Amino acid sequence: MGLTTFSGPVRSERGFTAVGSTAVVNITAETTLTYADHVGRIIEINDADGAVTLPAITSDTIGATYKFFVGTTASDLDIKTDGTDKFVGNLVLAAAATSQARGFAPAASNDVISMNGTTTGGIAGSVVEVTAIATAEYLVTGTLLGSGTLATPFADS
Repeated sequence: MGLTTFSGPVRSERGFTAVGSTAVVNITAETTLTYADHVGRIIEINDADGAVTLPAITSDTIGATYKFFVGTTASDLDIKTDGTDKFVGNLVLAAAATSQARGFAPAASNDVISMNGTTTGGIAGSVVEVTAIATAEYLVTGTLLGSGTLATPFADS
């Protein structure tokens, strides 16, 4: 099969791989993501105390994946839903200095991943992946780098 190039949003039932200069989106201010501009890309967050809001899940966006890379260590960085959608899954927090690692799962009401750069993670190099798996349900996985006594990054808005 030959190489095909698309311009603009394309929907695929089986997936595409984003490559090239638009495969990484750099975020430096508070941002609300869109399906068309952010699905399937690596979203590098370089805003230490900002917020990134995921789009509301619809039946047409089930399977949409947003992958985050923390490029600048967080001081008060949130990845959040619209408030209706909630997180399921888990995140692993690792503290390299103490060789400590802990897993955290969200409570049923949690709709925010809050990183402080220490106990709740968010040191540069942290990675979070969020996928819409059902109406009102985002599956979250990833590894947050932290320090100190590790604590859950999940919270309610």
